[in-house]
Amino acid sequence: MRIRLVGTFVSWVALAIICMQSAFAGNQGSLIVRVSPPQTYIYADGQPVLESKGHYVTLTEGEHKIDLFNYGYKPETRSVTITAHHTTKIDVAMHAIPGEVSGPWGCITIEGPRGAAVLLNGTDPSAFFVGHVDEFNNEFVWKQELIVPPGKHQLTIAYANRDTWTTAFEVPANKRVVVDAYKGVRKTVAWSRGEQLKELPRFHAGIASDAVVVSKVTAQFGASAGQVNCGDSTTLKWSSVGAEKAELNGVPVSPTGDQSVAPKETTTYKFTAMGPGGVYTYGTTVNVNKAISASLDVTPPEVRTGEGANHQGTATVTWSAGNADSVTVDPLGSVGANGSREVQVTPATTSAASAEKTVTYTLHASNACGGSETRTATLHITGPTEVVNGAANETTLQTKLGLNSVYFPTDWPTKEEPQGGLVSSQEERAKENAADFKKYLAYQPEAKVILEAYADVRGSVPHNQALSERRAERIKDLLVEQGIPADRIEIRAFGKSRNLTERQVKELAAQNPSATPAERKQVLHEIVIFEWANNRRVDIRLKPTNQVSHRYFPFDAHDLKVLLGPEKPGAKQAASLN
Repeated sequence: MRIRLVGTFVSWVALAIICMQSAFAGNQGSLIVRVSPPQTYIYADGQPVLESKGHYVTLTEGEHKIDLFNYGYKPETRSVTITAHHTTKIDVAMHAIPGEVSGPWGCITIEGPRGAAVLLNGTDPSAFFVGHVDEFNNEFVWKQELIVPPGKHQLTIAYANRDTWTTAFEVPANKRVVVDAYKGVRKTVAWSRGEQLKELPRFHAGIASDAVVVSKVTAQFGASAGQVNCGDSTTLKWSSVGAEKAELNGVPVSPTGDQSVAPKETTTYKFTAMGPGGVYTYGTTVNVNKAISASLDVTPPEVRTGEGANHQGTATVTWSAGNADSVTVDPLGSVGANGSREVQVTPATTSAASAEKTVTYTLHASNACGGSETRTATLHITGPTEVVNGAANETTLQTKLGLNSVYFPTDWPTKEEPQGGLVSSQEERAKENAADFKKYLAYQPEAKVILEAYADVRGSVPHNQALSERRAERIKDLLVEQGIPADRIEIRAFGKSRNLTERQVKELAAQNPSATPAERKQVLHEIVIFEWANNRRVDIRLKPTNQVSHRYFPFDAHDLKVLLGPEKPGAKQAASLN
């Protein structure tokens, strides 16, 4: 043993002399790394070099990346600039990972090139480096041991300018496996010390002894919900001990963490935790429910109307579509996942002749996961009737009932000009309402029109209350001019107290048949302007059916800019509004 120590000392001296000589050759310089612990291993520009203790590293002049590894300590990285024919020194303090490691254990002894890096169960030194061959090649008087959890391990020997060598083998509990680098396992022998050892630090070095104790990789992995509906999310959570790297379905993640996922189909997630102490793999499956639970009903299923009267003037369409994100009901159009809509049944002629008609409502529901469902329901109508489908069919309402809200420019009519502010497109719309309501009165003599007027949020409460009253009076005057009896008209003014919300304005734009995709997009970008404009209106409500006009903003109006204008029109412009 003494001869061996002398030989080792001579080798170190010779190596140091060679390094010092070569360091100053050509455009090279030398690097000295003073680090604690001194057994720390040096990688230069991603290549294994040697342990720092008592050694120089020869590098070409210029910038270099230096990585320092010592099992049981956090890796450190430094950038250095090497000057030709000079020695550069850096000082580094490695930071120990707290805590000790428990057994059971086995032991590995390595016979191979001295100074070669040793990696266990992976090839990335930042995650799998455990030491170098000199630390694990003696099991005589001094103990130089790589102590590992029992099981199968993959051993990699890496050395600068040499081919990397890898082999896999089993390490039994309380056994010592002797591995000859480049040849393989030489023998497996008893290792009685393993039964005697208790908790150990990850790294310990003595005068001529070393012990690297590798922590076993353990982990936990699961999902907060193993089954979700389409569009819903679940949280994947994982934690690990002894792992330096981790992957979720092949994508790198932190060794401990969580991630919210919303799969569109049943998906198995695979979590892998890796470290020198082994590889842990576990999978969990999240089942996705694509099925849509749908229903559609019309109540009552049959409505009878008589000449000049509507004895059962309404029916209610009710629907639900659980687990759906897109729902339409023909002919109502796009609707929410759950809801109801009252549809009107009104006389179409004064003829007493009986006529029958069946209206079919069809629900189409789908989701992003590929689920779909269809339901149908019918409304049977007897008598001289026709069905008007709520706010879903503006053309029918305009022809038969004329229910279209009327919109005003900002702050019009004024006190000075109470008959102003009704732009030509909206005056035309109001006249159409009057003509249709006169026809409706022929079949519903007791019917009334309620004018419900509003103002946007700007201005004081008294100002907006008076403004909404002037708007209602302006529409009433026009209806009277068109032949509607004044006693058939009621007025209600709400000022700014019942403004449509931003969400409601967006929904109305999405449903508006006169709005183009570009105009719907414009609403989203200029929502404040459109929210104001949508609230400068007069709604028309029928009694006794309580049917209310469409709140469809007139995107196709030729005077749209005036209706949208955020400022009060000037005098010249006001003259043209009448």
